[in-house]
Amino acid sequence: MLLPDLAEKIIAEVRQFLQEDIIVANTCGVIIASTDAGRIGNFHEGALLTIKHKEKLIITRKDQSRLQGVKAGINLPIFFKGETVGVIGITGNPDEISPFAEIIRKLTELFISESYFAEQLDWQARAMEGFMFDWLQTKEWDPAFKERAHLLKINLSVDRQASIAEFRQNSQLLHRDLWNRILSWKEAGPNDILIRWGNDRIVLLAGVSSAEKDLSIREKITRFHRFLENLLAAKVSIGTGKPLPPFSLSESFMQAERALKIAKDRGTIIFDQDLTIEMIFDDLSPETKKDFIERTIGTFMYEEDLMVTLKELFRQNHSLKNTAEALHIHINTLHYRLKKISELSGLYPSNLNDLMKLFIAVKLLDEGTKNN
Repeated sequence: MLLPDLAEKIIAEVRQFLQEDIIVANTCGVIIASTDAGRIGNFHEGALLTIKHKEKLIITRKDQSRLQGVKAGINLPIFFKGETVGVIGITGNPDEISPFAEIIRKLTELFISESYFAEQLDWQARAMEGFMFDWLQTKEWDPAFKERAHLLKINLSVDRQASIAEFRQNSQLLHRDLWNRILSWKEAGPNDILIRWGNDRIVLLAGVSSAEKDLSIREKITRFHRFLENLLAAKVSIGTGKPLPPFSLSESFMQAERALKIAKDRGTIIFDQDLTIEMIFDDLSPETKKDFIERTIGTFMYEEDLMVTLKELFRQNHSLKNTAEALHIHINTLHYRLKKISELSGLYPSNLNDLMKLFIAVKLLDEGTKNN
């Protein structure tokens, strides 16, 4: 049976093609949508007859006096999957509207079919997202969990490598068609799972066999990254965890989240197994990071010329000559700034141990600034 919301959409679609008044009635003969709002909720005897006989019904002006709630025009049954689900009626002279009445019926049925399959895809996406959430939280798989996996055609015996892709769409939600194209990525393998994760993320759980090498997985993620950027015409960042047994999916997912934090800064793909010092940063509490920054660069972190100088020194791999050239300053000016950094912080950039502390502090500060 047609629902009022869908019937209203049908009216809006058909209204684009003709100006005559239109009604949509349910299988009980009640008008549930109309270009004339005053007719909504009224009984339409012609619609009920159309439902009963499952064929087109022409209503003349004479019929208006003998059939309840009708106007001259044509009523056509709407079919979906072999069943009559409603009636669309077009008001007007039957001789004038007959030539395009059948086309309108076909367009209506096509619209209903598209809406149905779109709803099915939405349901599938929501079901997959819900299952994924439970998979990450569940410690033991009970029969109900396994049955859900079976219904969603998810193989729970395959090792998985989690990747999280995040994209920016200028605060606009992705259209349903784009989501469907992403979730139907043609290069996904038979054991790969694509899951919508919120409004700006997509999760790829790549099924990993013992025969697959790390290089082939990296190539797949790279192709997926290219596919997303081409499709969305937007910058996409991807974080990827390690391949792990299905019971350890949450660990691979957390690794992917950690890698994504770094990937977002660079607008690229980051594999967790390639992370080194970033792993240490990720495990530090905000309080520890704040204390470390204050103890190292806190005395000069707001002096722009000193911070710019220190960051450039790191970029130039501690080459004083290259740093001075990059900053367009005299070498003596550079020495003066480095000396001032030492005086204010008690740390000497010429000392490897102190240099490492300064480097970590700058990294932590940059990370905090981006997150805020």
